[in-house]
Amino acid sequence: MSPVRVSTQEDGIAPQAQTKQVYSIASIPADGIGPEVVEAAIVVLKAIAKKRGTFQLEFTNFDWSSDRYKKTGSYVPKGHLDTLRQFDAILFGAVGAPDVPDHISLWGLRLAICQPLQQYANVRRTRVLPGTNSPLANCKPGQLDWVIVRENSEGEYAGHGGRSHTGYDHEVATEISIFTRTGVRRIARFAFQLAQSRPRRKLTYVTKSNAQRNGMVMWDEVINEVAQDFPDVELDHMLVDAMTVRMVLHPESLDTIVATNLHADILSDLAAALAGSIGIAPTANLDPSRKNPSMFEPIHGSAFDITGKGIANPVATFWTASEMLEWLGEKEAADQLMAAVEAVCVDGVKTRDLGGSANTKEVTDAVVAKIMQC
Repeated sequence: MSPVRVSTQEDGIAPQAQTKQVYSIASIPADGIGPEVVEAAIVVLKAIAKKRGTFQLEFTNFDWSSDRYKKTGSYVPKGHLDTLRQFDAILFGAVGAPDVPDHISLWGLRLAICQPLQQYANVRRTRVLPGTNSPLANCKPGQLDWVIVRENSEGEYAGHGGRSHTGYDHEVATEISIFTRTGVRRIARFAFQLAQSRPRRKLTYVTKSNAQRNGMVMWDEVINEVAQDFPDVELDHMLVDAMTVRMVLHPESLDTIVATNLHADILSDLAAALAGSIGIAPTANLDPSRKNPSMFEPIHGSAFDITGKGIANPVATFWTASEMLEWLGEKEAADQLMAAVEAVCVDGVKTRDLGGSANTKEVTDAVVAKIMQC
């Protein structure tokens, strides 16, 4: 299918005299509720661009999905990376289908974008939004406000390993975690810089170096080496199992968190649940060098159990869209979008996972209305 380009310029409205900044966005809705929430995000992004009047967004839609895989044997066409490099950013929905093994869908699409485009910093912000509640009974407003930095290019998801004697009792399967000093150093520096930009200037790094005595010990060493360049950032260390306890019992003690690919993947899902719902959690897959486009996606996955019902929570994708705007340099627009989302939550227009009864369209329409009122 050929890409379809969509502009924020409304038909019949003459362009303004001043030159607008135009951003080109690759839209990859993919599977399950992905198309539903990406469509909702595009509606909201068009509204904020129209309201601001200083920039324009142009979306090009790609049909890279499990349906494409089942028809052609591939999630992406030849040259997909060169195609994506033409864009300023990528807005991604979710990948995964009940009739396609998860390791095929993940490596066929999401990792086929993140890893070769050097999106090595996966940033997952978590906080309890106004008008919503944490399942932690004693969690007060402002006590749970974290940023989890996930190393996104190596570690446990490096793809090294193999199987031999398949199907026999003596079958052997290996999964090799790859850690490089360069990889750890660059994610550590990114995390320190992010922590430095936040009011508390506090960074917690998570490993399992008591049991994993090679790669994890190197992580500890490199983190502490990089820390010498950031004396204004308070640093502490947690083993990953103890970290789960701390997140639940003492959420106020945490701020910025950095961990390996696998550990941060798991901890960020726990974080989303503790903030109220995985349906509100955003992700930014960043290439901090900006040599390649970065990709923005909600955490929640394809959720085939609610696909097509119109009840998916679009807040995670709205927050993701806000992260994308900020990365593009439109900080005021990003803040305005999140203010509208939070105001809608306060008004009680929420999907069922947040204790409300609104559907996807109702939440989207409410956010658009708030944007236009600002």
